[in-house]
Amino acid sequence: MKTTQSGVLVQAHVHASGRYAATRTLLALFTLMVLLCGLAMPLHAEETTNAMADVTIAVDVAQPVEAAAAAAAPVPDKGDTAWMMVATVLVILMTIPGLALFYGGLVRTKNMLSVLTQVFVIFCVIAILWVVYGYSLAFTGGGGLNSFIGGFSKAFLAGVNTDAVVETFSKGVVIPEMLFMVFQLTFAAITVALTVGGFAERIKFSALLVFAVLWFTFSYLPMAHMVWFWGGPSAYADPSGFIFGKGALDFAGGTVVHINAAMAALMGAIVLGKRIGYGKESLAPHSLTMTMIGASLLWVGWFGFNAGSNLEANGTAVLAMVNTVVATAAAALSWMFTEWMLKGKPSLLGAASGAVAGLVAVTPACGFIGPMGAIVLGLIAGVLCFWGVNGLKKMLGVDDSLDVFGVHGVGGIVGALGTGVFASPMLGGTGVFDYATGKVAEYSIMGQVTSQAWGVGVTILWSGIVSFVLFKLIDMVMGLRVPEEAEREGLDTTTHGERAYSM
Repeated sequence: MKTTQSGVLVQAHVHASGRYAATRTLLALFTLMVLLCGLAMPLHAEETTNAMADVTIAVDVAQPVEAAAAAAAPVPDKGDTAWMMVATVLVILMTIPGLALFYGGLVRTKNMLSVLTQVFVIFCVIAILWVVYGYSLAFTGGGGLNSFIGGFSKAFLAGVNTDAVVETFSKGVVIPEMLFMVFQLTFAAITVALTVGGFAERIKFSALLVFAVLWFTFSYLPMAHMVWFWGGPSAYADPSGFIFGKGALDFAGGTVVHINAAMAALMGAIVLGKRIGYGKESLAPHSLTMTMIGASLLWVGWFGFNAGSNLEANGTAVLAMVNTVVATAAAALSWMFTEWMLKGKPSLLGAASGAVAGLVAVTPACGFIGPMGAIVLGLIAGVLCFWGVNGLKKMLGVDDSLDVFGVHGVGGIVGALGTGVFASPMLGGTGVFDYATGKVAEYSIMGQVTSQAWGVGVTILWSGIVSFVLFKLIDMVMGLRVPEEAEREGLDTTTHGERAYSM
């Protein structure tokens, strides 16, 4: 019997037109068979006798099939739909302008515009790829490879129209499938854009775009499918993604988004090598004002990212929202005070970086843990991510330009493993909901941490290997790095022929 949870992003199958009670006459049974075949909508295996007893639909043989289907079809709640539209816009805000300004402020003046362009254009590219084939590969069944990647049944959004719906985490509650699709589009776009920070200020724009397309296809889509694809609460026994099947909890993308992107950034930094002057001259951020604005926009947009991942406007969404506030605040303070003690001064960059670290860490946990657990998780993440940027980075000897691995990698790992601890009901968490029994299952911290480790380990290996191979191939075919003179002059003028600021 499979145990699932109430707080992981889902792709539920489009529901059957209704739940039909077996009638006692052969004529009614024949009518039911005709109805099912005519609609070509498979009933989920979990529609048990109890469910059939709860929802009884009298089938009049004289009633048109269309009328019966319309009467039985679940209707999206306008409140849930409105909330998910807002959440989708908030995640777009995270990327453009939030991430673009956060990254842009951290580079030198001569590369500000190049980073803005990279983030903006990547969002555009992934938006198109998502509707062409990305959504289908991430959130449909894939035959023999169903645990690792989906299929092409919804390529070019086939069947994804204004009438199609998907189930949320509550049985019988649905939202428009097109809305779920575009919400997931924003996650894919920001994940690919996050990788830019690892090799900023030295990569060819053309090579970056090729990498974005290939990495989205071979790393992001399989990870999204492995972690988030399942049958939904009304079909929990259906095939699911590999990591989901291991019982790993990831409410909004600790593995799919943050560890995944961090490994790509790290591999890119390794393959491209260090920036000219790294360790010898100042490579300080040119505008912490821009970075502060970007970090603030990220925090605001993250409410769509985390609370929106519940797919409904209910108490769990509020819990995710509260945790996104307190974990972020705790991480910002713990990073700042750690820096203050070790370096003598509290910095704005430290507070902003700590806030992002807290956002990253709480992402997989936000719908599963209580506010007190979120505060503790944020405090831990702030300290460990500070070490990731100031200690681990030096140990690795890698020029991760904007500390993507130190913040998103370390923070994502802390958050993913911490979810297994703080989701325990004994520590104020929600536990894991078992749809087979209709109640919260017995919780084992050690068992859940083991499941979380599966998610972390697979993500590190999958993204690390795929990213390294892709960077090497692109480097052999077209070259990854701009010429030395272009790097010294800056990518704004040499690549784009523009400047971020007038001289």
